[in-house]
Amino acid sequence: MQAISLLNNSKTIKSISIIIFGTALLAISSKIQTPFTLVPATMQTFVVLFLGMVLGYKLAAATVMLYLIEGSIGLPVFAKGGSIAYLIGPTGGYLIGFILTAFFAGMIKVKSDPIIIFIYLLFSVSVTYIFGLLGLWNYIGFDKSFNDIFLVGAQPFLLIEIYKILILTVLSGQVFKIRKFI
Repeated sequence: MQAISLLNNSKTIKSISIIIFGTALLAISSKIQTPFTLVPATMQTFVVLFLGMVLGYKLAAATVMLYLIEGSIGLPVFAKGGSIAYLIGPTGGYLIGFILTAFFAGMIKVKSDPIIIFIYLLFSVSVTYIFGLLGLWNYIGFDKSFNDIFLVGAQPFLLIEIYKILILTVLSGQVFKIRKFI
């Protein structure tokens, strides 16, 4: 009985450590950005997808949720700092969308065909953009057309997102090997 308790404590400590390390990766990835648009292009979507693939859906979603909590209480983990204002600002929808993106990316089967992996990652990152565009539309105002919002909040980033997904697809065999150690 005591051995099971120690094993469970060990798993819990390992999971917490992995989640904290994941939030650090997300914080670092938020600082790698292009500052030329209202919504900065960062490496966060790459890391969110990566964490999903490596950690699985539960730990990846928990990692993103902790990351959002860290940022909302003021830790400077978001692209330009940290506060609850980020979750209601122009990037808030994207940040909230990361939770489901990590969740869906975490559901990819290790032995999937690369085309299936690509499609699944594309679907996963699309969730971030759906939430992001809706949040941006709310922030800018519903008097603007959705096309106007799309031109600002998605179109400039589509090509780079495809590259990120291609990189993860090509490296998926290696990425999934990391999952064995976790």
